[in-house]
Amino acid sequence: MLVAAAVCPCPPLLVPEVASGAAPELDAARAACADALGVLAASRPDRLVVVGPADSAGPVVYPQGARGSFRGFGVDVDVYLGADSGDAGGTHLPHGLAVGAWLLGRAGWTDAPVEAVGVGEELPAGRCAAVGRDIAAASGRTALLVLGDASACRTLKAPGYLDERAAPFDAEVGRALGTADLAALAALDVALARELKASGRAPWQVLAGAAEGTDLAGTLLYEDAPYGVGYVAATWS
Repeated sequence: MLVAAAVCPCPPLLVPEVASGAAPELDAARAACADALGVLAASRPDRLVVVGPADSAGPVVYPQGARGSFRGFGVDVDVYLGADSGDAGGTHLPHGLAVGAWLLGRAGWTDAPVEAVGVGEELPAGRCAAVGRDIAAASGRTALLVLGDASACRTLKAPGYLDERAAPFDAEVGRALGTADLAALAALDVALARELKASGRAPWQVLAGAAEGTDLAGTLLYEDAPYGVGYVAATWS
């Protein structure tokens, strides 16, 4: 049963060592993520599932102890999913899930065992919902940490350049996540999300599937578009 969820953005720039001199620019986002994780801890889950973007459609499951690295961004920073070390047989987290592992490590998460599920932009909406239902159907109290970014096309200097469809898309995403609107999240257009480089579409639709049949209420903690990329943080409890 799903008892709580935290939604966080997952740019590697959240890691201060990656952001370097620009680190203070995302302090508000980091603070919102910390608050969101506090809501998860308060829900007293039996397990935490981290859901985030993957390179393949998936779903791909990563066990506790899976390793993530930010060495590709020029910094000597490694993280482990829900553990200080272990590497779980050599499984390596994609960057979005590695940010989730970093957030958990920063918060000192020890409240419940952790695993991760990666879902990619090619995974259809219906399949995402089914993945979420499967996660929620497991025995015990389940919490989700859901990672993903909105559009990357909000400004001329954004990674995806300026697209006039980006701001309305992000506004609807922020509204839906802030109000726990399952129908709106399930209805997000897969093709449009891909064109706008929104890495969060599939993870958010997993969340919508997991929350079916619950009465969780949403709270929007953060919404902004630094660097032309939409970032949203919210809690469902």
